Amino acid sequence: MFGGGGGMNPQKMKQMMNQMGIDLTEIDAEEVIIRTANEEMVFHEADVQQMDAQGQSTYQIVGEPDVRPRGESEEAADEADGDDDGESGDAGGIPDSDIEIVAGRTGASAEEAREALEAVDGDLAAAVERLE
Repeated sequence: MFGGGGGMNPQKMKQMMNQMGIDLTEIDAEEVIIRTANEEMVFHEADVQQMDAQGQSTYQIVGEPDVRPRGESEEAADEADGDDDGESGDAGGIPDSDIEIVAGRTGASAEEAREALEAVDGDLAAAVERLE
Protein backbone atom coordinates (compact mmCIF):
# COMPACT_ATOMS: atom_id res chain seq x y z
CA MET A 1 0.00 0.00 0.00
CA PHE A 2 2.87 2.36 0.78
CA GLY A 3 5.29 0.94 -1.79
CA GLY A 4 8.74 0.22 -0.40
CA GLY A 5 7.82 1.07 3.20
CA GLY A 6 9.61 -2.01 4.51
CA GLY A 7 12.37 0.11 6.05
CA MET A 8 10.05 2.83 7.33
CA ASN A 9 9.98 3.69 11.00
CA PRO A 10 6.85 2.09 12.57
CA GLN A 11 6.11 5.34 14.42
CA LYS A 12 6.22 7.28 11.12
CA MET A 13 4.01 4.65 9.44
CA LYS A 14 1.42 4.96 12.21
CA GLN A 15 1.50 8.76 11.92
CA MET A 16 0.95 8.57 8.14
CA MET A 17 -1.95 6.14 8.59
CA ASN A 18 -3.57 8.44 11.15
CA GLN A 19 -3.23 11.39 8.76
CA MET A 20 -4.99 9.36 6.07
CA GLY A 21 -7.81 8.45 8.47
CA ILE A 22 -6.78 4.81 8.82
CA ASP A 23 -7.21 3.21 12.25
CA LEU A 24 -5.41 -0.08 12.94
CA THR A 25 -6.51 -2.27 15.87
CA GLU A 26 -5.07 -5.58 17.09
CA ILE A 27 -7.77 -8.17 17.84
CA ASP A 28 -7.06 -10.79 20.51
CA ALA A 29 -8.71 -13.63 18.56
CA GLU A 30 -8.75 -17.18 19.90
CA GLU A 31 -9.88 -18.72 16.62
CA VAL A 32 -10.86 -17.56 13.12
CA ILE A 33 -12.95 -19.73 10.80
CA ILE A 34 -13.40 -19.02 7.09
CA ARG A 35 -16.13 -21.11 5.47
CA THR A 36 -16.31 -21.67 1.74
CA ALA A 37 -18.83 -23.80 -0.11
CA ASN A 38 -16.69 -26.91 0.34
CA GLU A 39 -14.28 -26.38 3.22
CA GLU A 40 -13.48 -24.55 6.42
CA MET A 41 -10.13 -22.91 7.16
CA VAL A 42 -9.60 -22.77 10.92
CA PHE A 43 -6.89 -20.46 12.23
CA HIS A 44 -5.89 -21.20 15.85
CA GLU A 45 -3.88 -18.52 17.65
CA ALA A 46 -3.89 -16.27 14.58
CA ASP A 47 -2.70 -12.67 14.62
CA VAL A 48 -5.68 -10.54 13.56
CA GLN A 49 -5.71 -6.83 12.75
CA GLN A 50 -8.71 -4.68 11.92
CA MET A 51 -8.12 -1.67 9.72
CA ASP A 52 -10.84 0.98 9.48
CA ALA A 53 -10.57 3.39 6.56
CA GLN A 54 -13.24 5.49 4.86
CA GLY A 55 -16.08 3.71 6.63
CA GLN A 56 -14.88 0.23 5.65
CA SER A 57 -13.36 -2.40 7.93
CA THR A 58 -10.71 -4.73 6.59
CA TYR A 59 -9.37 -7.69 8.54
CA GLN A 60 -5.92 -9.21 8.16
CA ILE A 61 -5.31 -12.74 9.43
CA VAL A 62 -1.77 -14.05 9.83
CA GLY A 63 -1.33 -17.71 10.65
CA GLU A 64 -1.46 -21.24 9.28
CA PRO A 65 -4.98 -22.70 8.98
CA ASP A 66 -6.18 -26.25 9.47
CA VAL A 67 -8.31 -27.08 6.43
CA ARG A 68 -11.23 -29.48 6.77
CA PRO A 69 -14.35 -30.35 4.77
CA ARG A 70 -17.25 -27.99 5.44
CA GLY A 71 -19.50 -29.01 8.32
CA GLU A 72 -17.01 -31.47 9.77
CA SER A 73 -16.42 -30.70 13.43
CA GLU A 74 -12.90 -30.44 14.79
CA GLU A 75 -13.41 -33.65 16.76
CA ALA A 76 -14.52 -35.52 13.64
CA ALA A 77 -11.46 -34.22 11.80
CA ASP A 78 -9.24 -35.39 14.67
CA GLU A 79 -10.89 -38.83 14.64
CA ALA A 80 -10.35 -39.08 10.89
CA ASP A 81 -6.68 -38.30 11.51
CA GLY A 82 -6.56 -40.87 14.33
CA ASP A 83 -6.23 -38.17 17.02
CA ASP A 84 -9.27 -39.15 19.07
CA ASP A 85 -8.95 -37.38 22.41
CA GLY A 86 -11.60 -39.56 24.05
CA GLU A 87 -14.25 -36.84 24.13
CA SER A 88 -17.61 -38.52 24.22
CA GLY A 89 -20.89 -37.68 22.60
CA ASP A 90 -24.27 -39.34 22.79
CA ALA A 91 -25.41 -42.39 20.86
CA GLY A 92 -26.41 -40.10 17.97
CA GLY A 93 -22.78 -39.19 17.35
CA ILE A 94 -23.07 -35.48 18.24
CA PRO A 95 -20.01 -34.51 20.31
CA ASP A 96 -20.72 -32.88 23.67
CA SER A 97 -18.43 -29.99 22.74
CA ASP A 98 -20.62 -29.19 19.69
CA ILE A 99 -23.71 -29.20 21.90
CA GLU A 100 -21.99 -26.81 24.32
CA ILE A 101 -20.98 -24.48 21.48
CA VAL A 102 -24.50 -24.30 20.04
CA ALA A 103 -26.11 -23.91 23.48
CA GLY A 104 -23.61 -21.21 24.45
CA ARG A 105 -24.09 -19.21 21.24
CA THR A 106 -27.88 -19.36 21.26
CA GLY A 107 -28.81 -19.57 24.95
CA ALA A 108 -30.72 -22.78 24.22
CA SER A 109 -30.73 -25.76 26.57
CA ALA A 110 -28.39 -28.67 25.90
CA GLU A 111 -31.32 -30.80 24.76
CA GLU A 112 -32.52 -28.12 22.32
CA ALA A 113 -28.98 -27.74 20.99
CA ARG A 114 -28.67 -31.53 20.56
CA GLU A 115 -32.00 -31.71 18.69
CA ALA A 116 -30.99 -28.83 16.40
CA LEU A 117 -27.63 -30.47 15.65
CA GLU A 118 -29.29 -33.81 14.91
CA ALA A 119 -31.79 -32.12 12.59
CA VAL A 120 -28.97 -30.59 10.52
CA ASP A 121 -26.59 -33.59 10.62
CA GLY A 122 -24.15 -31.94 13.03
CA ASP A 123 -23.63 -28.67 11.07
CA LEU A 124 -22.78 -26.15 13.82
CA ALA A 125 -23.60 -23.04 11.79
CA ALA A 126 -26.95 -24.43 10.61
CA ALA A 127 -27.87 -25.51 14.16
CA VAL A 128 -27.11 -22.02 15.53
CA GLU A 129 -29.10 -20.43 12.73
CA ARG A 130 -32.00 -22.79 13.38
CA LEU A 131 -32.18 -21.79 17.06
CA GLU A 132 -31.76 -18.03 16.56
